[in-house]
Parts: sequence; C-alpha cells; structure tokens
Amino acid sequence: MAYNESLADRIRVVLAVHEAVEEKKMFGGLAFMYKGKMACGIVKDELMVRVVAEKYEPSLEHPHCREMDFTGRSLKGFLYVSQEGFETDRALAEWVGLGIEYVDMQMK
Repeated sequence: MAYNESLADRIRVVLAVHEAVEEKKMFGGLAFMYKGKMACGIVKDELMVRVVAEKYEPSLEHPHCREMDFTGRSLKGFLYVSQEGFETDRALAEWVGLGIEYVDMQMK
C-alpha cells in the first residue's frame, strides 16, 4: 500500500527540530518514531496521530478527524486526519505536535 510522499516530506520538515526520529514502514504506510515510539504516520493520504488521553475526545471534534479504525475496530488514542485537516503547514505542525506530546508523556 502506497503512502503520500509529499505528506511524508512535510512531516520530515516539522520533525527536523527533534532528535531521535526514525521512519518505519508500518500499517501499510509510514510511521514516524520519536524516541523509539510511534508519534504519527501516514496511511494512504491520511495523517495518523497518537494523542494523549485527555486530548483524544476534543481532537475528535475537529471536522476532518476521526477514530483510527485500521483493523475494523477503533484504536483508542489513534486518530486519522484527512487532507483537509492539515492543508496548512501550521495545521500539520499542530497535529504532529500532538504525537510528539504523546511520546513525551509516555517517557515520563
């Protein structure tokens, strides 16, 4: 399954300020690992983001966001964001920032 290379390049720019970032092919797409844990990724043309529990429900209120249902069942803490939700670089950075926050909270 292919993933959006242009989106991958945009995410790389956002993540360039962080150390310990790796890329792994996962979920039929591309995952961005931060400090050894998945922060965000791409499945086809959608952004996949891990979100801390207290921001999960509020994030779902965004119009271009939905629960990740990769296996046919919702995966709590994972979100899909459609292309309209990260058209601007600022919006993309905010979503990716949620993934970074998730990893940082897990590392405490």
